[in-house]
Amino acid sequence: MWINKDAFAKAGLDPEAPLATWDDVIKAARVIKAKNAADIPVMTSWPTWSQFEQFAAIHNVEYATLNDGFGGPKPQLKIGSAPFVKQLDMFLSMQKEGLFSYQGRDGKPSPIFYAGKAAITFDSSSIYGQLVTSAAFKFAAAPLPYHQDIIKSPINSIIGGAAFWAMTAPGRTPAEYKAAASFFKFISQPENDSAWAEKTGYVPVTVAGNQMIESQGFYAKNPGSDVAVKQLTRTQPTPLSRGIRLGGMPEVRVIIEEEWEKAIQNGTPAATAMETAQSRGQAVINRFAQTLKA
Repeated sequence: MWINKDAFAKAGLDPEAPLATWDDVIKAARVIKAKNAADIPVMTSWPTWSQFEQFAAIHNVEYATLNDGFGGPKPQLKIGSAPFVKQLDMFLSMQKEGLFSYQGRDGKPSPIFYAGKAAITFDSSSIYGQLVTSAAFKFAAAPLPYHQDIIKSPINSIIGGAAFWAMTAPGRTPAEYKAAASFFKFISQPENDSAWAEKTGYVPVTVAGNQMIESQGFYAKNPGSDVAVKQLTRTQPTPLSRGIRLGGMPEVRVIIEEEWEKAIQNGTPAATAMETAQSRGQAVINRFAQTLKA
């Protein structure tokens, strides 16, 4: 969760006061709206990832059977269950009240926050580098909020972000594989891992890299820059908080976003939207499972 500290100050809110729960977020959003402290009190980037996948992890809620897909290729989606309906219904209610504004899929909404037009947004830790170079306002990172009636204390979030993949193909030479291995070795060296994380906001992917960031005093000099690391590591992962593995997962994400948009634009009830997303998403997973039998 990213906070525009200037908007909070304009609203007379303490930007350092924690917004631990969704109730806290909603209360702050109402003040921000009443004081006209920002064009948009609350928004989100990456809706499916931040508001359903991460939501499921920190609340220890089942996203799909078979340990969220890690136990086999044909899990059953559970996104039509009560916790997910509650989450979407909350956003629909916030939208009607003028507290939340849906601004699109994936990272499309991010520039709106960069421009200082939103008081609170949900986005990747990797926008840190962009904010440092372009934001004309004070900002801060905070842990994702949680619902107290679902979990008493939130557990670890799950990793996201960009990834490098070494793809094979006919005719690859031993020299090419050696070069790929050298590159991965290079980027995983502590000095490179730490430098990348410090500049971009992406979390370091090695323990040594994180230790170097700490020893250099970066976290101490940049309060809040370690929020993502702390959130990822604050508890031992459970079978429902170590990640999600679904065949056709990118398509499933799009389906959820489509149903979210229909709910906002057409007034589709949250329960109907999530049931439809579950049914459509399950069809994608089933088709993927069939390809494994071929």
